[in-house]
Amino acid sequence: RLYANMSAVIGFLPERLHAFMATHPQVEVSLQEQDTRDVVRACLDDRADVGVGVDLPVPAGLESWPFATDPLQVVLPAGHALARRKSLSFTQALEHPLIGVHQGGALDRSLHERAAALHRSFAPTVSVSSFDAVCRMVEAGLGIAVIPQSAAAAYAGNPRFVRRPLDEPWAARKLRMYALRKTPRLRAVAALIDALHG
Repeated sequence: RLYANMSAVIGFLPERLHAFMATHPQVEVSLQEQDTRDVVRACLDDRADVGVGVDLPVPAGLESWPFATDPLQVVLPAGHALARRKSLSFTQALEHPLIGVHQGGALDRSLHERAAALHRSFAPTVSVSSFDAVCRMVEAGLGIAVIPQSAAAAYAGNPRFVRRPLDEPWAARKLRMYALRKTPRLRAVAALIDALHG
């Protein structure tokens, strides 16, 4: 039972799960995509054997391991006024119409908090529920978006888009694995943790 956030499912888990399943064909993996808070809650409630989500303070009773680095990028339509810059600050991004993703999710909450710290508001002109939909809105010229590099690579990797690093210390987003502290741990679960840890 594996729970993971959207960027882990899109950017990292397909190849890692394929490699794991090739070496452990007898193990059946059930994958659920959830927001990071729900991933952590599922681990705490023992509904998930392993969880993957953004780096959060680890609640008592859980163990945590590094999973991946997934920095935030700004995705723009080709030809946008900011496309000539090598990187962009969050303040620069806030000066343009924005596309939001997964209202109330970890990334949405983080961007709202970061904007509030700048005494600005993060007020997307359009909010959608998936990274591919975000990129379609950007492509259509409805705005720009701040999304993880994994999602930008998956959905905005063609000449109709420009991707620029978000030049903020907090943009170096890290993903972690979480699991309920158990001794002994089921062998299949321990093998999955080892395989995903990379």
